[in-house]
Amino acid sequence: MARVSPNPAFGSPGPVGQTGARSRIGRSEPPRAQRRAPVPGPPLVVDLDGTLIRTDLLVESFFCEIGGAPRSVLALARVVPGGKAAIKHHLGGADLDVVRLPYDAAVLGCIAEAKSSGRPVYLVSSSNAGLVERVARHLGLFDGWFASDSVQNLSGAAKAERLVAAFGEGGFDYLGTHGDDLPVWARANRAVAVRPAASTRRRLLMVAPGATVLSEAGAGWAERARVWARLLRVHQYAKNALVFVPLLMAHRFDGPAFLAALLAFVAFSLCASSVYLVNDLIDLEADRAHPTKRHRALADGRVPLRTAMGAAPLLFGAALGVSLAVSGAFAGVILGYFALTLAYSLVLKRKMLIDVVTLAGLYTVRVVGGAVAVGAALSDWLLAFSLFMFMSLALIKRYTELTGRLDRGLPSPANRDYELPDLPIVASLAAASGYNAVVVLALYLSSDAVTQLYSRPKLLWCVGPVILYWISRALLLAHRRMMHDDPIVFALRDRVSLIAAATIGALVLAAI
Repeated sequence: MARVSPNPAFGSPGPVGQTGARSRIGRSEPPRAQRRAPVPGPPLVVDLDGTLIRTDLLVESFFCEIGGAPRSVLALARVVPGGKAAIKHHLGGADLDVVRLPYDAAVLGCIAEAKSSGRPVYLVSSSNAGLVERVARHLGLFDGWFASDSVQNLSGAAKAERLVAAFGEGGFDYLGTHGDDLPVWARANRAVAVRPAASTRRRLLMVAPGATVLSEAGAGWAERARVWARLLRVHQYAKNALVFVPLLMAHRFDGPAFLAALLAFVAFSLCASSVYLVNDLIDLEADRAHPTKRHRALADGRVPLRTAMGAAPLLFGAALGVSLAVSGAFAGVILGYFALTLAYSLVLKRKMLIDVVTLAGLYTVRVVGGAVAVGAALSDWLLAFSLFMFMSLALIKRYTELTGRLDRGLPSPANRDYELPDLPIVASLAAASGYNAVVVLALYLSSDAVTQLYSRPKLLWCVGPVILYWISRALLLAHRRMMHDDPIVFALRDRVSLIAAATIGALVLAAI
């Protein structure tokens, strides 16, 4: 059954009083608060998901559960036949941090205004009672709350019936957001909507012509595009330019090869964006605790979680379609890349050193994908160089994350298997891996394969010192706290790094 619960922590009795609450659950009589002295105005009932918080507790608890223990999805599958209420009840035990949820300032203002006028305020949600109670206790603003339990999903008409049973027909004001709230708005004294969708707003005004719509200034299409560009990590697409490396190394400059490499670039970009969305959904709590990642569009509630959940498979489907247009073999590479990235997001990123080896492997897979797309032979030298080089960058990334926490006085990261005292070792491993990449390059330049591809191979020996300089400088900047969270992003924005890349490109072209 749906529940309405007292909360002594609020300093006043709940809607069924401070005692005997359990035995009176489900009775249709109005709460005792309604039988007391008249109050100025009817109670204000506030919806939780999408209204009080700019997120969805069902989605939050699902990804919190599988993010901490991916095998828990098997236990969840066993309760699915029991329906939505059973699923919510199962996820109600998720270790979700309600303190950092993205609470809506405008809704909190409405609650404060109602409280200042002496009106009782209640929280209602179709989410499970365990999570709703934790939110209510954290805020300490409500006289009571209503929520789903293991039997009834308190949504739509069921929510309307429960509120009418508690407060009477038209005996409450209701503040909600979604189309599911239409039955509740229709039976409320006053209907208030916060940020409703255009279709919901039209339907609301049909059932409640006097409804009030509280909408923030709508973002224009340009701002929405920027939000989605950051969410999909469009700036990270530059990493996928690695698919062109085999084409350049094999001196394949014909149109069909370039088109195949370009399609490979698009496929990797779409696939990466799909996994970025999944990763952000899994890392919601960790991102909110991070000084910069807490501003991500999913963490702060600017993009609905369900929208992101729908976009992820669409992007992956598009990536798979583009990859099939290249070749079946390349589609296999994309599937492998997606599987490895997903494994990294769910499990591997929490394993010490396995995480950085996996990151290095994901960069190297892009090189492999480029070779498969254009039909170029894979060079063992190129693969070894890529693995060492990207291992170095992944370790620099971890070093930067740890120094950031150390400087802010934060403890070791809970979602990474590294400790703050590991900093010197991480820096040493980053330097060793980067320098080994240059050793592999030197061995390659000493091989007979170089003389067959380049007319002036001696010029390529100048590439090594440039890479040594860049790696050493990157480590020094990381030590000085001048490195971006992502070394690749740093390289794309850093003038010296761009000059170094241009120098290497010029040397390779001159050597052909």
